[in-house]
Amino acid sequence: MILINLLPHREAARKRQKEQFFTQLGLSALLGGVICGAVFVWYQGQIASQQDRNTFLKTEITRLDNEIKDIASLQAQIASLRARQTAVEDLQSDRNLPVHLLDELVTQLPDGIYLTSMKQEGQNVLLTGVAQSQERVSELLRNLANQSVWLSKPQLVEIVASTAGVAGRDQKRVSNFTMRASLSRPAVEPTAANATSTATVVPPPGKV
Repeated sequence: MILINLLPHREAARKRQKEQFFTQLGLSALLGGVICGAVFVWYQGQIASQQDRNTFLKTEITRLDNEIKDIASLQAQIASLRARQTAVEDLQSDRNLPVHLLDELVTQLPDGIYLTSMKQEGQNVLLTGVAQSQERVSELLRNLANQSVWLSKPQLVEIVASTAGVAGRDQKRVSNFTMRASLSRPAVEPTAANATSTATVVPPPGKV
C-alpha cells in the first residue's frame, strides 16, 4: 500500500528549524548573560579587593607619616641634647682652660723671659712679655710651635728693644715682645695637677 503525505512538510521543516534557531538563540543569549554576569561579579570583586588594599595602604601611609614626624621630633630633641652636651663640655673645658694655659706657659717659657699679660681673643691668645734677648723670643716661638699641646701656630706680632733697671745703674737691654698663638684643645686633656699660679708666670720686673 502506497502512503502519500499530503501535509506541507516543507513548511513544517522550516517551522522546526525556526524553533530550533530561536531556542539556540535564547540559550546563547542566556549563556552570554551568565558569562557577562560572572565577569561583572569577578571584576567587582577585584575592584573591591583593590579598594580594600588602597584603604589599607592609605592607613599605613598615614601611620608611617605620623611615625616619621615622631622620628623627626626625636631627632630634633637628640640634636638639641647634643648641642647642650657640647655646650656643657665646652664650658667645662673653658673653665679649666686658664689653668692649662698657665701650666703650658710655665713648661714652654725659656729662661730669661717673663710675661706681663695674657689675653684670650676667641680662639687666639695674645701674649705680651719681656725677654733678655731676641734669641729667647725665638726659642719661645719654637717651643710653642713644636712642643706645646694647648698652643699652636705662634706668630710674632711685635718686638721692641728697650732698657730695664734703675736709671743710671744696672740698666739692661731687653726686648719687649707681643705674639699671638692659636688655641689647640687636645682630644684628651692633660691633668692640671702640676699647674702653677700666675705669680710663677709673671715675676716682678726686677727678676729678669
